[in-house]
Amino acid sequence: MKRRDFLKLSIAAGTGLIASCGTLQKRNSVNSKPNIIFILTDDQGWGDLASYGHPYLKTPNIDRLAEEGTRFTQFYVNATVCAPSRVAFMTGRYPARNNVHHIYLKEDFNIEHGVPDYLDHDAFTLADLMKKAGYTTGHIGKWHLEGRDIKSPPSNYGFDEWLVTHDASASPSYIKRFNSTKHHVTLASHWIVDDALDFIERHKNSDTPFYLNLWTLVPHGLLQPTDEELSEYKYLKADPEDFKSWMNEYGHKAKDFTEQMKVYCASMTSTDKALGRLLDYLDENGLSDNTLIVFTSDNGPEDYHVGDSANAGVGSPGLSRGRKRSIYEGGIKVPCIVRWPRKIPRGRVADNVWTGVDLMPTLASLTNTEPADTTQLDGEDVSDIWLGSDRKRNREIYWEWKYEVVGNQDYNPPQLAIRDGDWKLLCNPDGSSVELYNIPKDQAEKNNIAAKYPEITNKLKEKLLDWKKTIPERFERSE
Repeated sequence: MKRRDFLKLSIAAGTGLIASCGTLQKRNSVNSKPNIIFILTDDQGWGDLASYGHPYLKTPNIDRLAEEGTRFTQFYVNATVCAPSRVAFMTGRYPARNNVHHIYLKEDFNIEHGVPDYLDHDAFTLADLMKKAGYTTGHIGKWHLEGRDIKSPPSNYGFDEWLVTHDASASPSYIKRFNSTKHHVTLASHWIVDDALDFIERHKNSDTPFYLNLWTLVPHGLLQPTDEELSEYKYLKADPEDFKSWMNEYGHKAKDFTEQMKVYCASMTSTDKALGRLLDYLDENGLSDNTLIVFTSDNGPEDYHVGDSANAGVGSPGLSRGRKRSIYEGGIKVPCIVRWPRKIPRGRVADNVWTGVDLMPTLASLTNTEPADTTQLDGEDVSDIWLGSDRKRNREIYWEWKYEVVGNQDYNPPQLAIRDGDWKLLCNPDGSSVELYNIPKDQAEKNNIAAKYPEITNKLKEKLLDWKKTIPERFERSE
């Protein structure tokens, strides 16, 4: 029996046992397992919310999540591009452990970059965990745990219901919508929320809670907002001097900073409005108090040197160096907000370090469920941090990126990185090009202090190179 078939049987048996244990509490009770909505945007930078200091963006609904929950300032994803980052969220493991060294695309690209055509069907996923905990599971929006040639939809990974916007498993409803307008990327935020509301409406009165992935396309290019969406920023005059550090320099080199910023901000505000309808629905239906919402992005902002982002690639990494495809801070540190009323502190701004692979063990703890193969998880249970603890994360965080970095070559780092406490070290697999930064003191990574702290440098370098030995180099295909 294949492992995934075994998992399905185990989950079904567990669900039946839960159902037989008497009458369950109503889903709107704050003492029951929460409904969970995981909102993931695409290429949104750390500084791309009003609550994270953006000088122009209007994002009142996402900012409301921050006001009513906790806003994390040192949250990291585990990859610099979308597919491996999403794999980390879904498996609790560094993406390279599943041979996801780059995105899934067409077969020839996948072969060249040493990746399979889709996530291994035997991988234990967050949806598997949620089903084991007794949840109804849904995925709506971007998927990208597959490429463009071979279908491997969410149903292969524990999702009961799903709608996918594009790629091999694109749902017919989205194919039709995409073919109807050139504005499909920004309008998709509203379609995704429409479908999410339908999913929640059908399950809100169930005896079982729901888990929902709500994954947007915005702000990934090509962004072509409607005239109505653009009207929000009709009078915007963008000035690079409103930004600091690397973003200031990047803005000055933009082709038309004001027009690019109008397109970018209009797209983000449109998505914010769509998410506002979701929040209003939860309020109106008495679901907010027992719905846990996690909001974040899959990686840092895209560069305007990339063709489909030339008209809008002005997302902000805050003070950080680098953008998408870079393992400097700007490519991997992203906004993250967690809201669960009466459980997670309201209005808290937390500088605790945590990361994408922590999502699975954390939700396992909050739902009193054991993941499969616990010892193989790279993540750490940070539920106590979510609930208000100021403790530091115990485990180091590791990254690898060995492919192209677009644009400013000052964004092009060594291939490996480790974050341990306040320290971040980068180097190549052969131990060369060592860089050391104290991140709280040097968010912009402008002051390499490796020579000043040789003991810390050597210790972190040894840990990083030892970790590198534990991950596969590339996916080897059978003949």
